[in-house]
Amino acid sequence: MKLVRFSTNGHAPRLGILDGERIVDVQQSLAASLARRGVVRAQEIAEALVPHSTRRFLEGGVASAEAVAAITEKVTAPRGSARLHAPIHDPGKFICIGLNYKDHAEEAGMPIPKEPPIFPKWNNTVLDPGEPILRPRGSTQLDWEVELGVVIGRRARFVSREQALDHVWGYVNINDVSARDFQFITSQWSAGKIADTFAPIGPWIADRAEIPDPHVLDLKLWVNGTQMQHGNTSKFIFDVRYVVSYLSSLMTLEPGDLIATGTPPGVGLGKKPPVFMQPGDVCRLEITGLGVLENPVKDA
Repeated sequence: MKLVRFSTNGHAPRLGILDGERIVDVQQSLAASLARRGVVRAQEIAEALVPHSTRRFLEGGVASAEAVAAITEKVTAPRGSARLHAPIHDPGKFICIGLNYKDHAEEAGMPIPKEPPIFPKWNNTVLDPGEPILRPRGSTQLDWEVELGVVIGRRARFVSREQALDHVWGYVNINDVSARDFQFITSQWSAGKIADTFAPIGPWIADRAEIPDPHVLDLKLWVNGTQMQHGNTSKFIFDVRYVVSYLSSLMTLEPGDLIATGTPPGVGLGKKPPVFMQPGDVCRLEITGLGVLENPVKDA
């Protein structure tokens, strides 16, 4: 399944499933399926089982998943006429892992970490595909970072590495945009990571059936058509199993939590001389099976 949030004709975003060149409106399809079976409160039940929030949908767990699997009537919209939004815009927690590729740590001039460095982003950073990344006032060092995003589907607390992937719903493209001149003002990185629009996400979340192994994926990023990054998740220092298990030993992970797993080499700060995004630039990235995410850049 490829889960999207989409809108048509200026309506509010809602959940959909990509089906070739069409998008299945999940809530309306469920309502139609229930009505066909004679359920009187079909629309109300569909709204409860498939809300427009991805996080709320994932919190529905088995009940929501079984309802979607039982859909028999498809209400669809043409993909070409729909606007795709960030497929999750309201993660309960947005947790980022730093320095998770050995060659990226080397280009940053930092030692290989013994445990995953952790920093937060918040929902103000989430940005739709196609919308502009805003360079903060006072920043001249706006950088890119293609990252594999992990979406939690089941509550996880003290889970083993062997069980960790059982708690993952799926995977998504993330651009961990960074203002390097803000990031290194102190020993804490967050000032360079938390600005509005600093986490473009999308265009869809692919579930584990679509991505059975998250450790064999190519990551690529271009700025104005010039390739800047190319890596593979086989080069993780801490793989997805380790990261989920490790984080679950520190906090309870809930359905709809989002984890950004770090970036491969090729960031602007690591170029010689450094290269940073400017207003008017276009940043494009893709990860195997997760589609293409593209955003322009402008000043805030």
